[in-house]
Amino acid sequence: MTLDPPAVLFVCVHNAGRSQMAAALLDRYAQGRVQVRSGGSEPADQLNPAVVEAMAEIGVDLSKAGPKPVTPELVTSANVVITMGCGDACPIYPGTRYEDWTIEDPAGKSLDTVRAVRNEIDQRVKRLLAEIIGTAG
Repeated sequence: MTLDPPAVLFVCVHNAGRSQMAAALLDRYAQGRVQVRSGGSEPADQLNPAVVEAMAEIGVDLSKAGPKPVTPELVTSANVVITMGCGDACPIYPGTRYEDWTIEDPAGKSLDTVRAVRNEIDQRVKRLLAEIIGTAG
């Protein structure tokens, strides 16, 4: 019997930048070994265009992605919830591992700043993946 892969949920306020980048990067590296989702406590109308551009530079297409609301079901179905700047707006449920990543909000920032945010998220996602499934695989 195969166990379901672990589930990770990335949450930020608008689900238009940091959480989208983190989810896309983890999905890329995990290659199906982790269920990856993202959501926002107050979803925006669209993704940050600089985020879409910065991710396209490294071969990740977010052009069709859109912000989604965080729901209690998303949170309770996750083994790990990574919050990024949503403070008290992020729901907390017992029995779930939570981490808060203090990462600059790319909203309204230059492409160079968004690239730096992307690169920081990239490093954190790699560490998280190693913790969740190990480096073998």
